[in-house]
Amino acid sequence: MEEILLHIGEIILIIGLVVFGILGSILPVLPGVWVVYAGMLVQHFFRDGIEYHWAILVGFGLVTLVVQLLDYFIPIWGSKKLGAGKYGQWGSMIGVFVGAFLFPPFGIIVGPFLGAIIGELISGKSGEKALKAGTGAFLGFITGVFMKSFLAIVMGGWLIFKLFV
Repeated sequence: MEEILLHIGEIILIIGLVVFGILGSILPVLPGVWVVYAGMLVQHFFRDGIEYHWAILVGFGLVTLVVQLLDYFIPIWGSKKLGAGKYGQWGSMIGVFVGAFLFPPFGIIVGPFLGAIIGELISGKSGEKALKAGTGAFLGFITGVFMKSFLAIVMGGWLIFKLFV
């Protein structure tokens, strides 16, 4: 009986980490893909019968790191793609950090957008061009959310599959 309860507890923990990680990929204030990756490590090191090859652990770890880093830089690239100059790019980057730390959870959504707009206005560009740069930063943010969510769902599906197979 004790073994069955332990197994059920492990299943609840892993599924909880997956759900929390997927939500965190969408909601800016929660950690996302790192939580799902932590679930993979928990499965590997603490669950009898589930072991991952070192290449899987390292591979998913590296992909998680790259996706997390890209999530900070894609809004900057998005603003650049829609015409932002150096001031708009810097504004977008500053907006990511200021928004994340001063106005969580929505600051990380609005921060790059407003930062790009403010940067472009400071550089002397028109309001229309500044708004276009801010839109690029916002679209970059949305791209990051989709990227993180996709990875969290793939890793989460893998973890749940391993639980029952």
